[in-house]
Amino acid sequence: MDKILSRVSSAAGALAVGAFTVNSCIYNVDGGERAVMFDTLRGGILPDVRDEGTHFMIPVVQRPVIIDVRTKPREIPSVTGTKDLQMVNIKLRVLWRPVIEKLPQLYRELGTDFDERVLPSIGNEVLKSVVAQYNAEELLSKRAEVSARIKTELIKRGAHFHLTLDDVAITHLTFGHEFMKAIESKQVASQEAERQQYVVQRAEQERIANVTRAEGEAEAATIITKAMEKTGNAIVEVRRIDAAKDIAKKLAKGRNITYLPGGGGGSGGGGGNPGLLLSIDK
Repeated sequence: MDKILSRVSSAAGALAVGAFTVNSCIYNVDGGERAVMFDTLRGGILPDVRDEGTHFMIPVVQRPVIIDVRTKPREIPSVTGTKDLQMVNIKLRVLWRPVIEKLPQLYRELGTDFDERVLPSIGNEVLKSVVAQYNAEELLSKRAEVSARIKTELIKRGAHFHLTLDDVAITHLTFGHEFMKAIESKQVASQEAERQQYVVQRAEQERIANVTRAEGEAEAATIITKAMEKTGNAIVEVRRIDAAKDIAKKLAKGRNITYLPGGGGGSGGGGGNPGLLLSIDK
C-alpha cells in the first residue's frame, strides 16, 4: 500500500511539474492583439511579430510583449493662434492604429505607451502650423479644407512613427470672448443696416404712391373744371342726383326708416316744409 501511495505521489508530482513546465512554455495572443518577443540570449527584441493564437517560448530566456493593434480613438486638444492673431480652441478626433510590421521597432523605440508619447506632440504641432495659415473667418467658412489639410499633415507625421491614422476630424472649434463679441456686434450692425434699408425703400414707395395719387387728383380736378366751363353747373347737378340715388338706395334697405311728408298747403307753391326721414328703433 505504501508503495502504491508513493508511486501515486511521484506521478502526481511529475504531472504537476510537467503541467507547470508546459504552462510556462506557452502563451496566448488574443484577437486584435499581436506579440513581440524579448529574447535575452539573442540581443533583445526579435524582428518577427507573433499573430493571434497559442505560441511557444523558452521560460526565463524569452518574454512575450502583448500589444493591442485595434483601431482606437484619441482626442487631441490645442489652443493656438490664427493668421489674424485670434486665439482659437480646437479639438481633433483621431482614429489610429500601429503598423503591425513595425511593432518590434515601435516597441524598441517608444515602448507600449507610444500613443501617449507621439499623438499629442504631432497633433499640436500640425494644428498650430495649419491654423496659423488661416484667419478666424476662414476657419469657419473653409472648415472642410482646414480639416483635410490637418488630416494630410497628420498622416505624414504619423507614418514617421509607424502609426496609421484612419480618420481625422475637427470636433470642437471655438474662439476667444473678444472675437465672439465682435462677431455679435457685426451681426447686430448688419441687421440694423438691413432694417434701415427696408425703411428707406418703404418711404420711397410711399412717396411714389403719394405723388401718383396727387397727380390723379389734379388731373381729375382739371377735367371737372373744363367740363364746368363747357356745361355750367350741369355736372354738379348730375353729381348731386347720383349722390341722392345712392342715399335713397341705402335708406330703402333699412327696416326702421319712416318718411314723414312736410306740412304746408299746395296753394303756396313751393313754400311747404320738406319731408322728414326718421330712423325708428323697435
